Amino acid sequence: MSPDDQVWFNGRFLPLGEVAISPLDRGFLFGDGAYEVIPVYARRPFRLTEHLARLARTLAGIRLTNPHTASEWAEIIAGVIARQPWAEQSVYLHITRGVADRRDHAFPSPPPVPTRLVWATALTSPPLEQRIQGVRCLSAADDRWARCDLKTISLLANCLLRQRAVDTGCAETILFRDGFLTEGAAANVFVVRGGTLLAPPKNHHLLPGITYDVVLELAHAHGLPTEVRDVREEEVRTADELWISSSTKEVLPVTELDGRPVGSGRPGPVYAGMYRWYQAFKAGLSLPEA
Repeated sequence: MSPDDQVWFNGRFLPLGEVAISPLDRGFLFGDGAYEVIPVYARRPFRLTEHLARLARTLAGIRLTNPHTASEWAEIIAGVIARQPWAEQSVYLHITRGVADRRDHAFPSPPPVPTRLVWATALTSPPLEQRIQGVRCLSAADDRWARCDLKTISLLANCLLRQRAVDTGCAETILFRDGFLTEGAAANVFVVRGGTLLAPPKNHHLLPGITYDVVLELAHAHGLPTEVRDVREEEVRTADELWISSSTKEVLPVTELDGRPVGSGRPGPVYAGMYRWYQAFKAGLSLPEA
């Protein structure tokens, strides 16, 4: 991002380089806050209602009053989108508990005004070769906290797990907790076995992904058998196909896990179908309204 990029900060639009955040902001001191990432196609935010609902759940989960209604957030986001040169964007919302008068773990009383920042960057789709050849992943024990369903800015554990992938030239770290699949460091994970799509259930061990929901909706719409249940680690390691999904990755095939091929070692036929369905779904949403 450039210092000249226009962002929305605490009620006004200004260049990013003019944003100033107090060292006493609880986001800076404690990672006390929430965030959301919303893809934008043809200048239209993707699944905005669902993203804002997830943000509201996270804010409620950390006992931080939502500073805006859904319609107010939508207006702010529209203003940020309109000020960018790209048709495809990634909009980032960042909300902290605000600035306290001293460093104290307990919430300030009375509550300060939350710090709010919204910006957009160009949305870059995964390279074509990743869709054609698939990506490599590694696995690790899921040693994060027990409220992974909240999209908080306290992401150090995820950063360390994601860096393991980067250090080994992999696209993602796939996580297991007590012998069961949870998610990736920054993605949800799907498993295909015997023509059936398996997905871990939404619970406090994984983030309820917006793209996760879209994938399951498309599977149901096109008659692909699905099972949302606890997925054992051995089922992942002997899968016919393995996918990762997120707002920025969309859906990507995993063709190698911990140095061993997944299935045939190439993206499978079930993924090929899901990719077509997903792109058609996106294109339909981007069409002008009648």
